[in-house]
Amino acid sequence: MAGNTFGHLFTITTFGESHGKGLGVTIDGCPSGIRISEEEIQHDLDRRRPGQSRIVTQRKEKDRIQIISGVFEGVTTGTPIGMIILNEDQKSRDYDHIKDSFRPSHADYTYQSKYGFRDYRGGGRSSARETAMRVAAGSVAKAILKRIGITIQAYVSQVGPIRIDDNPENHDLSLTEENIVRCPDPKKAAEMEELIMATRKKGDTVGGVVTCVIENAPVGLGEPVFDKLHSDLARAVMSINACKGFEIGSGFEGVKMNGSEHNDKFYTTKDGEVRTETNYSGGIQGGISNGMPIYFRAAFKPVATIIQSQETINKEGKDVTIEGRGRHDPCVVPRAVPIVEAMAALTLVDHYLMQQRMKI
Repeated sequence: MAGNTFGHLFTITTFGESHGKGLGVTIDGCPSGIRISEEEIQHDLDRRRPGQSRIVTQRKEKDRIQIISGVFEGVTTGTPIGMIILNEDQKSRDYDHIKDSFRPSHADYTYQSKYGFRDYRGGGRSSARETAMRVAAGSVAKAILKRIGITIQAYVSQVGPIRIDDNPENHDLSLTEENIVRCPDPKKAAEMEELIMATRKKGDTVGGVVTCVIENAPVGLGEPVFDKLHSDLARAVMSINACKGFEIGSGFEGVKMNGSEHNDKFYTTKDGEVRTETNYSGGIQGGISNGMPIYFRAAFKPVATIIQSQETINKEGKDVTIEGRGRHDPCVVPRAVPIVEAMAALTLVDHYLMQQRMKI
């Protein structure tokens, strides 16, 4: 199966299935001398792990990370970094009833058609459980970015029809982790939580939006034409399970504006830095970072597994009725926050290393 490796210079390859023995990732291209620890990586994994609150799947996984190579005495050696997480709470019997059926909006049909076989236990390789290793690798990427002052903060900005102001500057992002929804607006967070719980009681699911802000990215990250920074960010984020939309800067709202309104006017600060008065470009122009904050939004669909009867077909093409079982998220966005951060970090590190190589 191709498509399991991400990156150009800083690459990750993930492996493992939702209901297999465990999950793993190999990181290649990580510079030596970066101080990392299992405790720091665990912090990000705990933000993604199942069972962390009443509004997410109740599968009980500790997601304990083990670094098995590439790190000595807490410092990266420059050799491939290997990390694993062992699964502990699989209940594969919850999926026996759909082993020959295709769940609506899942990858069952496409995997069966492409490979002639599929691991139906929790979706196998198509399960969002695979993203645990992206978060682990992203934590290593964050450690590199921290050394050069780049910070990444994602948060939930919408659940269903409930949304907050699109401008990140209008929110205190330090409040993001103060509630289980991961929304920096406490009042809206409470409304979102209530909506998620009401949706869960109906056996249904609801979608949402995660906004991400990247601060202190230097000017010059991004390559011309096909490897633009924003196109690579889009590719990275759109590879996350259930992500159905990506927009950067003004995004789709920008079509409502005239060029005279939308253009970001340059000026020079007292310190001699070049900035822009507005940031409709989202910190990237011509595919290259311009030194302003980079911000984008990612839309996530309602989780496909619902605890309701649905009509579908089986492998013989016959009509059947199935009902979701097991433990599933009624809304994916609270757990998607660290995943979005991870994919942004992996992309930024990759482009930073490419930029450094050009200066040699």
